[in-house]
Amino acid sequence: MPRTAEGAAWLRAALVAALALAVLQLLWELLLAPLRPGGSWLALKALPLALLLPAVARGALRPRQWLAFALLPYFAEGVVRSLTESGRHAVVAAAAAALAGFAFVALVLSFRAERRARRS
Repeated sequence: MPRTAEGAAWLRAALVAALALAVLQLLWELLLAPLRPGGSWLALKALPLALLLPAVARGALRPRQWLAFALLPYFAEGVVRSLTESGRHAVVAAAAAALAGFAFVALVLSFRAERRARRS
């Protein structure tokens, strides 16, 4: 767990954003804008996030690092699909990209705050 209040706050923000992203991924492929009517197996893409979140919530370093790497494909998918699809598909994709981007930045800021605390 980050030793500073700033690091802990950024970690909480990243955790909330990653949880929201996992829920959005499920809703995206099951209800909001599925590739096929009735949903698709793409909803399983929320599984890696769901598996990492409990360890990230405990503040373990390695799962936080894995989450930072795992967020990048979600961001890329959101950007690509928001630019290539239309209507609600594009809106949901843009929301996913925004959540993934915010979670990534918040994680990086929590790592930076933790590193500054170790130096002092």
